[in-house]
Amino acid sequence: MATAIYRTLIKIADKFVPQTFQPLWNHEAGPKTIFFWAPAFKWGLVIAGIGDIYSRPIEKLSIPQSSSLAVTGLIWSRYSMVIIPKNYSLLSVNAFVALINTIQLGRAFMYQNSLQKSQK
Repeated sequence: MATAIYRTLIKIADKFVPQTFQPLWNHEAGPKTIFFWAPAFKWGLVIAGIGDIYSRPIEKLSIPQSSSLAVTGLIWSRYSMVIIPKNYSLLSVNAFVALINTIQLGRAFMYQNSLQKSQK
């Protein structure tokens, strides 16, 4: 049922896409496929991570969570270049997930080091 609705919406939208955007629209990883929408929604993780950098107190950071997100971002970045079609949108979002969580890890480790120095 959802597939039928989606296909109907795409057929309607096909008529309104300007000629200059047709290559993107009809690309193997374009808006007509999950290869486009999955990375588009994953940018929410990037936005949340940026928000955490500026607003989350350092003592509330989770090192295991940041580590797993950083590693996952690296793994999926590599995967996005191996799959067919190559998905540069997936590459960029996962590279940002890895980068932001690496920054979070750096913040957490610096905080842990400062705690150890203050205890000595």
